[in-house]
Amino acid sequence: MTGRDAASTSPGGGTSPGPGTTAIRVRGLTKSYGDLAVLRGVDLEVARGSILALLGSNGAGKTTLVRILATLLRADGGSAQVAGHDVVGESAAVRRALGLTGQFAAVDEVLSGRENLVLVARLRRIADPAAEADSLLDRFSLTEAADRRAGTYSGGMRRRLDLAMSLVGSPAVVVLDEPTTGLDPQARREVWEAVEQLAAGGTTVLLTTQYLEEAERLAHRIAILHGGRILTHGTLAELKALIPPAHVEYVEKQPTLEEIFLALTGNDPTKTDPTKTDPPKEAA
Repeated sequence: MTGRDAASTSPGGGTSPGPGTTAIRVRGLTKSYGDLAVLRGVDLEVARGSILALLGSNGAGKTTLVRILATLLRADGGSAQVAGHDVVGESAAVRRALGLTGQFAAVDEVLSGRENLVLVARLRRIADPAAEADSLLDRFSLTEAADRRAGTYSGGMRRRLDLAMSLVGSPAVVVLDEPTTGLDPQARREVWEAVEQLAAGGTTVLLTTQYLEEAERLAHRIAILHGGRILTHGTLAELKALIPPAHVEYVEKQPTLEEIFLALTGNDPTKTDPTKTDPPKEAA
């Protein structure tokens, strides 16, 4: 089952969030470091139970946005809500509702997989840490390796353990900041399968990535962050509609997500200027 299969719509179809179904809402978010403006008025919504892929080059502001949503960094302006809670005024509630996985697996390699999970469960004041750990080990196919030191795990196993740790306490929203960075193809596929399981179970996922095939496989909707702003967002089919298809030997060839990204971010002058198109849903 793919991430898109978990949605109520067919792959590429997508629907707009209805009343009470928005898990993440961002309005006019700004953040600067000195004279460097990283976020310049970001507007974004993620529907409950969906996967949204946030695409952007290095330095686009993806991690800054993630840190603001996780209450690790305060924005200069605008507002953000996670699971209905304001990230500034209700930061404790946001932290209870959100699980975060960074670019590199944050596991203690000296501890076993089980011990890592029990530790997090105790920190989150879960009533039965051992039962919580066993449940997540089973969910992420780590039971057989549960009592081995995490330092002996493969890259994919460490990432699965990291995802499991972010799900202690069953948060409604999980933010994955470039979760497959540095992984080999097999490990990446293992992480993809774990993310698909999250969406199938009703968890909302915000996924930042530089891997376009990752967004194509996993996401219900895709947003492109460039120059501190959301250029456009929509389903893969809607984004493809922004770029005219090419004709190769009388066969109409639809644009790839890579071609769409390059055209929209201005890195490929041969593509249509996106400002002259009528995108399905523009950032406010």
